[in-house]
Amino acid sequence: MTSEPIFRSAGRPPDGAPNIVAIVLDDTGFAQLGCFGSDIATPHMDRLAAGGLRYNRFHVTALCSPSRASFLTGRNHHAVGMGFLADIPLDHHGYTARIPRSAATLPRILRDNGYSTLAVGKWHLTPRFERSAGGPFSHWPLGTGFERYYGFLQGDANHYAPNLVEDNHYVDPPATPEEGYHLTEDLTGRAIRYLDDQRYATPGKPFFLYFGLGAMHSPHHVTPEWVEPYRGRFDRGWDAWREEIFQRQLEAGVVPPGTTLTPRPAWVPAWDGLGDDERRMYARQQEVFAGFLTHTDAQIGRLLDHLEETGQLDNTIVVLFSDNGASAEGGVDGSVNEHRFSSGLPESLQDNLAHYDDWGGPRTYNHYSWGWAWAGNTPFRLWKRYTWLGGTRTPLIVHWPAGIRERGAVRGPVVHVNDLFPTLLDAIGIEAPDIVDGIEQQEIDGASFRATFDDPEAPAPRDTQYFEMLGSRSLIHGRWKATTDHVSTGVLDEEKLLTGSRAFEDDHWALFDLSTDFSEATDVAAEHPEVVAELRRLWDREAERNHVLPLFDNLVDRIGTLIGPVWPAGDDRTYRPGASPIFDESLPVLFGGFRFTAEVEAADAPDGVLFALGDWHGGFALYVTGGHLAFTFSRAGELLEVTADRPVPPGSQALGVAHTAGPDGFAFHLLHGDAVVGTLAFDGLLPVALQHGGAGLRLGHNTGLPVSGRYRTPAPWNGRLLSVRVQTPGPAQPDPLADLRAALHAD
Repeated sequence: MTSEPIFRSAGRPPDGAPNIVAIVLDDTGFAQLGCFGSDIATPHMDRLAAGGLRYNRFHVTALCSPSRASFLTGRNHHAVGMGFLADIPLDHHGYTARIPRSAATLPRILRDNGYSTLAVGKWHLTPRFERSAGGPFSHWPLGTGFERYYGFLQGDANHYAPNLVEDNHYVDPPATPEEGYHLTEDLTGRAIRYLDDQRYATPGKPFFLYFGLGAMHSPHHVTPEWVEPYRGRFDRGWDAWREEIFQRQLEAGVVPPGTTLTPRPAWVPAWDGLGDDERRMYARQQEVFAGFLTHTDAQIGRLLDHLEETGQLDNTIVVLFSDNGASAEGGVDGSVNEHRFSSGLPESLQDNLAHYDDWGGPRTYNHYSWGWAWAGNTPFRLWKRYTWLGGTRTPLIVHWPAGIRERGAVRGPVVHVNDLFPTLLDAIGIEAPDIVDGIEQQEIDGASFRATFDDPEAPAPRDTQYFEMLGSRSLIHGRWKATTDHVSTGVLDEEKLLTGSRAFEDDHWALFDLSTDFSEATDVAAEHPEVVAELRRLWDREAERNHVLPLFDNLVDRIGTLIGPVWPAGDDRTYRPGASPIFDESLPVLFGGFRFTAEVEAADAPDGVLFALGDWHGGFALYVTGGHLAFTFSRAGELLEVTADRPVPPGSQALGVAHTAGPDGFAFHLLHGDAVVGTLAFDGLLPVALQHGGAGLRLGHNTGLPVSGRYRTPAPWNGRLLSVRVQTPGPAQPDPLADLRAALHAD
């Protein structure tokens, strides 16, 4: 009797295979790093640039989820279902928000070839309604090829009290803001720990670390000591700052001689025309942003120092890039709490000034004025979400001492985020597989630019790349770029102020000769109508091939295609203590009315939180303070509070709150059983989204930041909580534009 061995040895990488660290910044413009012309201190990123290469014609997709999907798959974003944000999955091929198995990701391929695969930080590639504790987990990091994960699934996070995930489950932050917690520091510490675990357990095994930071997305959270060095530094304003950046870019060779600095558009106010209060507030916003960026750079420095101290930096390919250009979602004035926008609350200079001293602290969820976003994308036009260069051209640094001889140089070929996938495989010596798990793999759209590591004259790896985001369209083909003037919906100030087309049939296709016009400054469409016609034809071809169509720039006519939950919450649910926080997407829809009922046994001196979701930036809590039942609803920082007119008696009882919404107005009612013991009438609807970063309903306590200053977390209920029941009138339908705006501000 004979037997054959059935165990297959694990894959092994080529001898000497390099490690890979991908540092993905968020909402960081072309001009905001020191090595790309800024005077904001980024010494550690500058160190990478000085020891490696800067690419000044690197392009992304103009939004977060699409750029990250394109990087991890090497495909165009629509081709892998990520034509928009993961928060708005639609049943059209290009917009499902689900990377298909026919596009095996970079971590999956590297893992199969003997790499450790580690992800830390922002993910934003899990579709809405699949982000709860019940999964499914196929589109979480561990379902796409990573072996370890620590970070957040949504588009943004509170840096003092984030909504964290470890591997496939939610966890609370390891410390509080009072104890000095900050998300970027936590993510960096976890990344270093993962690297040490990997090195000790599997010495010599190469790794891929995906380090996706929440910075520089809003909120721009940073403690005062990082901001103080910038006090007064931006008093000269965005016009002068932009001119100074441009001169440094020319001197450093980041932009070529002869580049035109595009003019300030009419919708960005001239700094000289602003009032004293406006200048003071806007300058403060940029001071905090600068401190946040320098703090972020310091954490990147911690990671690089660790790689150097452990002897791994020389043979580690570090790629650093931003997923889109600087963000203008703060609008003209900036915002003290970005949830105000998705809650339908207008921004106010006076509200912002009231938080001047604590801007960037735990009481703010802040974003800067779009004048700073415009300047942060120098020398280009526009910003994130638009396929003008201000949205799609961002910094790229490649650092690899063992594989790149030239140091500190600038490379100029046109490359795209989807080119990084084949470039990294090429540098390692691994071929992308044709079949994974029995599934034939779709065409890889990117191409390797590995040759440019050694040869400054090496050509661009491809000739043609299309772009589309929320109806904004463009195409690069050889020396030419064609770009539409389409203005999308989603940001109210843009809808009101930006010039351009609001209908696809009225879009103007501008034409730019990128061989002589680095900044997309001079429209030559009238001189070359035949080139415009050819590029429009090529765009249509690429759109058809990549499942871009049908085009849409809002959700009003597409809301029926939204992919809803497979297991909807319904309108009557009962929860008991002991489980993980109940994710907000798993709750019944609350904005159209609700009744919460907590079955409790109250102590003689009752106190504490019965249930809470979110915090003072957006959320609600039912609690007992001073012996009286109270309810606080934070509508983007506007606190709606009601307290019972009598104390809670000891013993078994039902305590609750009801929200009524109808033609007679809106109100909250506190309940002892069925008896109303307090009422608060208010104007306006409740928001569709309470927290851009997601939140969980916690029973019998709260964590992180409180919803109200009337209690201190964790504020445990000092009696017994048996259950919490939530009832709603039925499946209400939110305003689709409100849904879209909430998603945009979360990205």
